[in-house]
Amino acid sequence: MSAENLITSAIIKSYSEKLCVNLDIDVALVGAGPSSLVAARDLAAAGFKTAIFEKSLAPGGGIWGGGMLFNEAVVQDNVLALLSSFKISSQPVPGAEGYYTVDTVEMASGLIFGALQAGAKIFNSISVEDLIFKNGKVNGLVINWTMVKRQNMPVDPLTIVAKVVVDATGHPSEILRLATEKAQIRLDTQTGGIVGEKPMWVDNGERETVESTREYYPGLYACGMSASNASGGYRMGPIFGGMLLSGQKVATQIAAKLK
Repeated sequence: MSAENLITSAIIKSYSEKLCVNLDIDVALVGAGPSSLVAARDLAAAGFKTAIFEKSLAPGGGIWGGGMLFNEAVVQDNVLALLSSFKISSQPVPGAEGYYTVDTVEMASGLIFGALQAGAKIFNSISVEDLIFKNGKVNGLVINWTMVKRQNMPVDPLTIVAKVVVDATGHPSEILRLATEKAQIRLDTQTGGIVGEKPMWVDNGERETVESTREYYPGLYACGMSASNASGGYRMGPIFGGMLLSGQKVATQIAAKLK
């Protein structure tokens, strides 16, 4: 076999094996932002078969861009231990007790590496176009290549069966929206649908992101800004503590339910 074909064959076989092993899993997270990466790390470390499906080429969600492409973000001291568990460093903000800056490139790469090292798998460039829905419960994902979706190509999708699905798609709440529009279900919100995100209010946004992290329908959870949008929480901007704590919280909730 030529070196060219050896390389090609190795990639195809290795990826195919990885995908086949993860066709039936405990937890499928959609979106590879900060809350999802924390949740995946904790769930995989607890022994649950966990995979993230990210539509973009690069995992990390909105971390990379920091605030308006200044690649720094802010956290409060209540997440320093969590960041430290990923070996992510932080620096105190002079004159602002309890606030710290974090290099977003270090943060994104640290969270990604931590999730992978714990045993979670990340499948990038894959979009979710539908849900598996049986007997009044969400049972998995219907997936396709992101480029297939963007080009509107008539290519049939494949499926991922999961005991739990987590919407970690950020502000659009894409999976919860699919559930309400296609499955015609009522979510655990004030309206039964997605309430919608309020304007920016940092303190309330941080708190409500964590408070709104929960199961919204049997088998379907939301964390991070997806949960905040679903429940009508405030936007919080480039301060990431609430999103990290949201991922930690949803992992704890799911682990308790699956056990």
